[in-house]
Amino acid sequence: MARTPSNMLELGTKAPDFNLLNVKTGNFKSFEDAKGKHGTVVMFICNHCPFVKHVNEELVRLANDYTVTGFGFVAISSNDVENYPQDHPDKMTEVAEEENYPFPYLYDESQDVAKAYKAACTPDFYVFDDNDELFYRGQLDDSRPKNGIPVTGRSIREALDDILSNRDYPKIQKPSIGCNIKWKT
Repeated sequence: MARTPSNMLELGTKAPDFNLLNVKTGNFKSFEDAKGKHGTVVMFICNHCPFVKHVNEELVRLANDYTVTGFGFVAISSNDVENYPQDHPDKMTEVAEEENYPFPYLYDESQDVAKAYKAACTPDFYVFDDNDELFYRGQLDDSRPKNGIPVTGRSIREALDDILSNRDYPKIQKPSIGCNIKWKT
């Protein structure tokens, strides 16, 4: 299992826009469509990565807990589907239904969006505030497959709570660790 860390995009960066296919609906969705009143969580995930599978339940819980407080959530898969057919949009639809994703699951066929966000791994997380400026990036929490630490979403939850409480961004922001994004050659 490869262990690739986040690139840690600079805090304050404006959210790169996108217009990607939502595999759940067949419609296209932009950052503007996905954003919430208080901020937006952009997640780079995929179907087959053991690191994503390890946190899927918490992603659903997190989105359900914070959507009602005014945050938007969106997940994006940017993997090369020719070499990784398990990440094909048809399979993405199946996973979204099986996992009951309460957020759009978008397909970044060109990989341009992953490049704009400097995404490196799955999962990779970006939290933007109500001005669409990067407030937090990195890990969901300290849990990884087989490390024995419970999945809680603590790092993201603390960042979202900081936004709601008008606090500064978290001083400690650890990179996520996961499978590398499968880039086209």
